[in-house]
This record gives sequence, C-alpha cells and structure tokens, in this order.
Amino acid sequence: MKNCKLTLVALICSLLVIATMTYKFIISGETVAASDGRQALLLEAGERDLVLAEMRLFLQTIQQITQGVSENNMANIVTAAKQVGAAAQQAVPASLIKKLPLEFKKLGFDTHSKFDQLALDAEQFGDTAVVLEQLTGLMTNCVACHEIYRIDSLPMAIE
Repeated sequence: MKNCKLTLVALICSLLVIATMTYKFIISGETVAASDGRQALLLEAGERDLVLAEMRLFLQTIQQITQGVSENNMANIVTAAKQVGAAAQQAVPASLIKKLPLEFKKLGFDTHSKFDQLALDAEQFGDTAVVLEQLTGLMTNCVACHEIYRIDSLPMAIE
C-alpha cells in the first residue's frame, strides 16, 4: 500500500513537471510584457536576425506577388509564393522554435501554409482576383503578428 502511494505521488509529480515544461517550451515561449503593450519575444541576436530576415522575405514576396498580379504573370506569382511556403520553415532551428509562444508559431505556420495555397491556386486557376483575396489573408496574419509581438534581443552575456 505504501509503495502504491509513493508511486502515485511520483507519477503526479512527473506529470506536473511535464505539464510545466510543455507550457514553458511549447505554449508560452520566452516572452515578457513590453512597454508598448505588446509581448516582447526574447531572442539571441542571431535568432532575432533570422526571424526578421524571414519577415523581410515575406514582405519581398508580397511585393513580387503584387507585381505579378499587376503584370498578370502567374508564373512569377507561383515562383514567389513557393519560396516562402511550408518548405521554408524547415530552416528554423528547434532551439528558436521552443522560445516562440504558441500563437506566434500558429501565425507563422499559417502564413507559410497560405503562401503554399496561393501558389497552388495561382498555378491551377490563374485568377488574379483570387490571388489578391489570398494576399488579404496573408497581410491579416502579418498585421496581427506585428500588433501582438515585437522582438527584443537578450542582453549579451559578459564573460
């Protein structure tokens, strides 16, 4: 009977540790409340550079897609959208992903997915009106992310 209680206590403690770690590394990420009302993602300088580079690539891609729409050039639209689809997120290291809060990850994964869908629909239907509608959804993700988050660098460690 005593061993059974001890086992139950150990199991409960283990589950609490797992739940805490899941919350910390999968759901909450490493954020703090920022002075401007957003959540600040706390990243190493290189991680911050990687995330900001990806955001700039999103913006460049949206510009290329918009230009493709104005020129009615579906091939350019497809090429541009594919470069930032789901395959592009494979370059993000796991050490960075664990620092990002769940909502940020959801927005990021959804944005990559929306680019893939845009490329597929542009290729299949060739309709610029559909492309513009999908760009609206993409930009909604971008605006939402920038309204909620900002990226701060962690202070450099002094050795």
